[in-house]
Amino acid sequence: MSRLRDLVAAELSVSTPAPITAFAEHLATIFPDARAVLFYGSILRTGDLSGVLDYYVLTENPPKGWRGFFTRILWPDVSYHELSHGGEVLRAKVASMTLSQFRKAAGGGDYDTTIWARFVQPCALIWAADGARETVIDAVTDACRTAARYAQALGPVGGAPQDLWTALFQETYKAELRVEKAGREVSILTFDPGRYDRVMQAVQADQGGVLGEGERTRVRKAWTPRRLLGKPLNAARLMKASFTFQGAARYAAWKIERHTGVAVEVTPWRERHPILAAPGVLLKVWKSRRRA
Repeated sequence: MSRLRDLVAAELSVSTPAPITAFAEHLATIFPDARAVLFYGSILRTGDLSGVLDYYVLTENPPKGWRGFFTRILWPDVSYHELSHGGEVLRAKVASMTLSQFRKAAGGGDYDTTIWARFVQPCALIWAADGARETVIDAVTDACRTAARYAQALGPVGGAPQDLWTALFQETYKAELRVEKAGREVSILTFDPGRYDRVMQAVQADQGGVLGEGERTRVRKAWTPRRLLGKPLNAARLMKASFTFQGAARYAAWKIERHTGVAVEVTPWRERHPILAAPGVLLKVWKSRRRA
């Protein structure tokens, strides 16, 4: 029996508010071959439904056609969705990839850091097809185990769990092409510090204690190519997303209105060509704000 897997299974079974659950069940109906829907991110902690909900949809197969070709190389696909629920409009940014890709990435089987660095954080498995739940539990358990091993190797020798997790998140933020406010890892860890202590203790119990010096050295060496390739991988994904992000125009229009107060009409042309439409939209926003 794995102490870590038991902890992960309990976390993934946490109940979520009805709107979040309804959106997950809706996504399961619109993604072909959906196997599981995971909910994660800051709203899982805060419950603030006015922002954008974050989901991962895991499928049996990649999309068909040219989109599937790129997905096999650079996962995940990203899309934006809206759902009316209880008289309110809910908004979600959805990443999707196959369940097999997710499990490989969670176990550290390639040079990507994004999956295991995110899913060592709390998440909820809201919907799963028959036979998929146990596979997802195994994958998230692998993500926690992978992250904890790197935390032990990159953090101070003999450090407390909070020191190890802090070192890990600082290193992964530096390896990824993301803009995070200073101290972002503090806000993540201080929300429920006991939870991260329990994860580290469960990993160490499963592995028979803390990492020895030889294993620390091996894991640190494994980190080097992941640190060097992190930003190029993220840049390639951003380039892919600029052409494949479904719903990008609606997402951008909502973000612009939320942050500037300027309403942007999403015309069919703008929906089909968000990149070409961007200069005209930005000009409109600039003129509107100048008049205001």
